[in-house]
Amino acid sequence: MSLKLRSRSINKYPEFKPRVPWLGADLQTLKAFLTPQPTISHFKSSSQLDFLMDDGSGDKLSGIINICEKENTQLPLIVLIHGLTGCDGSSYMCRTANYFLQSGYSVLRLNLRGAKPGQDLCREHYHAGRGVDLNVVLNLLVERGMASNGFIVMGFSLGGNMLLKFLDEYGGDHTVHAAVSISAPIDLASTSERLLQPRNKIYHKWLLHNMKSGALALKDLSEKQKKSIQNAKTVFEFDDRFIAPQNGFLGAIDYYKRCSSKERIHTIKIPTLVISALNDPWVPSAMYVSRDWSQAPYVRAILPRHGGHVGFHEYSGCWYNRVSKLFFSELGV
Repeated sequence: MSLKLRSRSINKYPEFKPRVPWLGADLQTLKAFLTPQPTISHFKSSSQLDFLMDDGSGDKLSGIINICEKENTQLPLIVLIHGLTGCDGSSYMCRTANYFLQSGYSVLRLNLRGAKPGQDLCREHYHAGRGVDLNVVLNLLVERGMASNGFIVMGFSLGGNMLLKFLDEYGGDHTVHAAVSISAPIDLASTSERLLQPRNKIYHKWLLHNMKSGALALKDLSEKQKKSIQNAKTVFEFDDRFIAPQNGFLGAIDYYKRCSSKERIHTIKIPTLVISALNDPWVPSAMYVSRDWSQAPYVRAILPRHGGHVGFHEYSGCWYNRVSKLFFSELGV
């Protein structure tokens, strides 16, 4: 589908109103960690899928597919891509899967390369620009007859940046009817700098711990790689000493420059919804508000004042799911 979006229709979408007591950027961000894990229901079957990468590494991605209890073969398969240190069981992945299962869609919660629970299936690790892996996954789903009516793809945080870069590089090779990016760090360098600010000290410590423990679980790591991971004292150092050299980048700066999606958005030709809160504690709003979104005719940006990072908790549930469904309805998918 290559439908250009009418900017005026953005007014159809409901305003985000935070739910008490989840007020402010941090409480919106932390709610998923402070409340019980969402329960997934409304599906008739659930199974794990494995996807062998075609680069000779022997690496396999895994995912959980839930088939809607009232399966509608006219609807696309929704593919969800998690963020940094996430997986198929992350709260936002389960919350979104459950919402769209209730709406009649089948949903695949994809684990990126080297993400838990499949670290021991991989030698290599996902990063913010590794859209080629998603390309392989979508091709395999088509080969297996599991996407007869194409795809909708939704990416969260780092997965949102990966998705936007993928749409520019590979979007035309697939039947992707719509895409949604939520809280994506489309400028990786400024996001890395933001995480190092004192107000994000706890977030940074938590992220770095999980990044290091996840990477150390990969198979066949060399002693040099293990030391690079263990000795990293910041997210920047982790990217500079492990992610960048492992993936052919000259260092973290080169990695951030080549994988940030901000300069690719205007060339996307898939109807895409971009959502990010202006008070996101991790992702600086300047990377969004400084853009001329009229130069991206296939992309619509919604930038609420509040919502935190992958938060958007409102009284009726999750606001970005509700808005995404309206977007899909507008497109007829």
